[in-house]
Amino acid sequence: MAHYTTAAEAVKLIRPHSSVYIQGSTSIPEVLVQAMTDRADELTDVTVYSGFAVGRGDAPYCRPEYKETFLVNSLFVANNIRRWLADGYGQSIPAFLGEIPGLFRSGMLPVDVAILNVSRPNAEGFCSYGVSADLAVSAVEMAKVVIAQVNEAMPFSYGDAVIHISKIAAAVEVNDPLVEVPTAVPSETELRIGRYIAEMIPDGATLQIGVGGIPNAVLGALSDHKHLGLHTEAMTDGVLPLIERGVIDNSQKAVLPGKSVGSLALGSRRLYDYMDYCQELEMRDVAWTNDPFRIRQNPKVMAINSAVEVDLTGQVCADSVGTRIISGVGGQHDFMYGGSLSEGGKTFIAIPSITEKGHSKIKAMLTPGAGVVTTRHMIQHIVTEYGVAHLQGKNLAQRAKALIAVAHPSAREELEKAACERFGYSFLRLK
Repeated sequence: MAHYTTAAEAVKLIRPHSSVYIQGSTSIPEVLVQAMTDRADELTDVTVYSGFAVGRGDAPYCRPEYKETFLVNSLFVANNIRRWLADGYGQSIPAFLGEIPGLFRSGMLPVDVAILNVSRPNAEGFCSYGVSADLAVSAVEMAKVVIAQVNEAMPFSYGDAVIHISKIAAAVEVNDPLVEVPTAVPSETELRIGRYIAEMIPDGATLQIGVGGIPNAVLGALSDHKHLGLHTEAMTDGVLPLIERGVIDNSQKAVLPGKSVGSLALGSRRLYDYMDYCQELEMRDVAWTNDPFRIRQNPKVMAINSAVEVDLTGQVCADSVGTRIISGVGGQHDFMYGGSLSEGGKTFIAIPSITEKGHSKIKAMLTPGAGVVTTRHMIQHIVTEYGVAHLQGKNLAQRAKALIAVAHPSAREELEKAACERFGYSFLRLK
């Protein structure tokens, strides 16, 4: 039987010196997190693990007066803790998202308490983690205590992200709407990038696609394709039209054919309603979805990812601006690697040529302190609104020439000068 109680009572199961995992995506268990924060005077030295998440505002425990109480170890720098980490109060743990479950399971990152936001139980008494399987599956598996919001607003998703109500030490009934992430309307620049990528995607491909204007532009340009599959990290509203039209039918996938596969979801209520008891969708542990050797089993994997900046050799920075960490590695490396191994697979880094402030995103060298998320050895295609730079199999001078050709015109002269200085005659002879 479930032990239903109040949020204030439930969080009394958190002890000083505990380590606490907080579920993420758009399902942060806000009621329980606030109740935990309200106990700050009774707690000390509580390690908080947070993964990819979209919060309504800054996390309540990220305040200077709680700096000795809650020690934030971020596994992905989400919007609700970004400022806290930038101010030096918390830290991030570098890791591929698909490897983090292994850190929980090995005990390297111990989990005493897992705080969840789950669906109402089904007829058999199982609650679903809904929009956030990702790290929650492994965290719950290893946690000594599980506390959960049983949320009227959470969809019931199939897959391995379920827990029987009897396994929840303290449950709190809530009707707390999930955060909704507006669908990004692609700009003209993003539409051009999307069309370039869509032209290179064959029928029968398996898609991994991210979040934002460029992914939505790619999806919007695929309406005439046939028999596409979906094996991705993040589910978004952008895939719904293709599923509804039968463009995504998952008929040619090798891994869970006939089903879309994801690990987390972020979007509108329309997406969450689609997910509720949807037999054609499975949400899985991110160690499973992001395993490159499972990804490669699917045919024609198309891995489409973004970046903060790219240098003239093809090094990709995607998680930082200089030394400031702004996100995480996520699954970019996992899908770029798995996609490159897939039969007929292709991988793409898609970026506008310049930032909103007019700075080139293709640079002679990465900004000092910037981290390399995807190495130059793994890159196949860099796509901007000016075209596609095909880098695979090209030497460094040839790569520089290809990247300069898709850079913003205002940056090309400076980039050519840098390439001449760096690569000498081997670059000059290409001009």
